[in-house]
Amino acid sequence: MRIGSEGFFELTYCTNIHPANGWDAVEASLQNYAPALKARIAPGVPFGIGLRLSGVESYELLSEDRLERFRGFLETQGLYVFTLNGFPHGPFHHQSVKADVHAPDWRTEERVQYTLRLVRILASLLPEQTEGGISTSPLSYKAWIDVGDPAVWEHLTGNIVRVAEALVHYARQGKQIHLDIEPEPDGLLENSREVVDFYQNWLLGAGAKMLAGVLGVPVETAQSYLLNHIRVCWDTCHMAVAYEDPVEVLERFERSGIRVGKVQISSALKVLLSDAPQERTRQEQALRPFAESTYLHQVIQRNHDGTSCQYPDLGDALAKIDDPRAAQWRIHFHVPIFIEHYGSFLSTQEDIRRVLALLRERRFSRHLEIETYTWEVLPPALKQDLGDSIGREYGWVLDVFN
Repeated sequence: MRIGSEGFFELTYCTNIHPANGWDAVEASLQNYAPALKARIAPGVPFGIGLRLSGVESYELLSEDRLERFRGFLETQGLYVFTLNGFPHGPFHHQSVKADVHAPDWRTEERVQYTLRLVRILASLLPEQTEGGISTSPLSYKAWIDVGDPAVWEHLTGNIVRVAEALVHYARQGKQIHLDIEPEPDGLLENSREVVDFYQNWLLGAGAKMLAGVLGVPVETAQSYLLNHIRVCWDTCHMAVAYEDPVEVLERFERSGIRVGKVQISSALKVLLSDAPQERTRQEQALRPFAESTYLHQVIQRNHDGTSCQYPDLGDALAKIDDPRAAQWRIHFHVPIFIEHYGSFLSTQEDIRRVLALLRERRFSRHLEIETYTWEVLPPALKQDLGDSIGREYGWVLDVFN
């Protein structure tokens, strides 16, 4: 749905919150939830959908007449798709995902072909005069990569450039679509500094030369194409876990010419660790229900002296909760964005407020996507009816944004 002055912004929610595996299940969940949400949140106006498709689902949607049928459903219900979530390739619910959310990574042909299928799908669904975007992984999981090997970076860059080439061709046909790289703790690109380094050291250098050669254009033109079609997905949870200041992030991107394709509105868990041993034990016990087996819940620890360390998952951090240096934990666990306090814990809701204020002021991205995908694995005290919860999240964003 379009919000803000002159309808500049597109607000949606990501359908990765619905536990569906296979296109038929995805379609059924959309038929169940989307029309009811539209009637509740956007009666009488078009309602945008942030569609998540796995690798298998992208194949299935492009087979037979499914895409045409889905387009008909959208038109009949007053719905439209302007953004896709192309980060998780495999199943995303009812099984352990953990680090496999990054597989296959951007070294592989499978990731390239999956993303190109998503481009084809979005180009078919995208309404006229509407900008489209596809979020993708932070290239790989850092533990899988020799970060000092230039050949790896060149290969990753080349695969991103292949998608950029396709996006340039679609733009010439009137379909403006960007690929949005999503930094995440322990991803190959973890934060805004590493994103800028990738652009400056690889994408706008070797990548621009590759694209210039393929398209037969000057390197400067290829750089312009890359900055237009390869953007960043700014997940407010991920940036908050990394203790990144929103103003500094935006200014860092703007200095480098990097554009934000999508802002994913999500909130992390924040724990101010007590120095009292008994209270810290109580905090550990209260955190145990969040150490679940489906998703990675990376933890970045801020110490009393200002230094930091990080843990690949919450269970690893809980084993070291007695660390006397530790002052604060930020945990990659998407909690409902309308919650600021959970018992003795906090959320990073204030970071969302700051990003939304920056968006209103600077208009650095059109796309806003609510992305609390953890409803099924939340501790019981936080679980609510899914439809009501989505409605509350929309209401919270609209209240803050307006």
